[in-house]
Amino acid sequence: MLLAIDCGNTNTVFSVWDGTRFTATWRIATDHKRTADEYFVWLSSLMMLTKTEARITEVIISSTVPRVVFNLRVLCNRYFDCRPLVVGKPDCRLPVAPRVDQGTTVGPDRLVNTVAGHDRHGGDLIVVDFGTATTFDVVDEDGAYVGGVIAPGVNLSLEALHMAAAALPHIDVAKPARAIGTNTVACMQSGVYWGYVGLIEGIVREVRRERPRPSKVIGTGGLAGLFAQGTDIFHSIEDDLTMHGLVLINDFNKETA
Repeated sequence: MLLAIDCGNTNTVFSVWDGTRFTATWRIATDHKRTADEYFVWLSSLMMLTKTEARITEVIISSTVPRVVFNLRVLCNRYFDCRPLVVGKPDCRLPVAPRVDQGTTVGPDRLVNTVAGHDRHGGDLIVVDFGTATTFDVVDEDGAYVGGVIAPGVNLSLEALHMAAAALPHIDVAKPARAIGTNTVACMQSGVYWGYVGLIEGIVREVRRERPRPSKVIGTGGLAGLFAQGTDIFHSIEDDLTMHGLVLINDFNKETA
């Protein structure tokens, strides 16, 4: 079985793929200090508690945090007796190479989302990923990543607002009942929600203006569904886009080995 690991700036997701479907998915806070032994104790405990029977023979990793990759490699070597495939490394091939400025390093998560989006929806896409940063990935007709946009993430913006203005509290992100708030929390929720809806629509409009053909917009990430309630710009919301891309890249590397 394949263990797909998506390591983001905030959380790391582990999913077990049995060849046809994901049989289990678990999430843990990203921490570069976590050792291979700690990962295995956590994973094996969850497998036992959920009665998940999985003999891991392959592992693929996408990590936006380079410092965690070493311990994940040790986890694979020590406990699964395999060498993991790490997206973004020279030995990990992509179906179509990215077309960006020479010397530019593209985030592994953005490459994975590009592959997954093209597989499900064809070319000419804008993939919007709501993570620690809100990213817009532009996918060409043939499935190549050709650039994008990086904006501050929703929760990151809220944290900055709270830190810089002592009188403003921590709030949850939610769609407000009205645009005009009648208390501090409602005002902040309206500003964040409709501000980000405007950001999404504005960036997509400008990206589409620069593209030679119409582009579909695909949303992914934890807050994608929430913001899709405030705009009709999304063609589809894909919760499992990154994991699907990891499976595709792993299969592609096996087929072309």
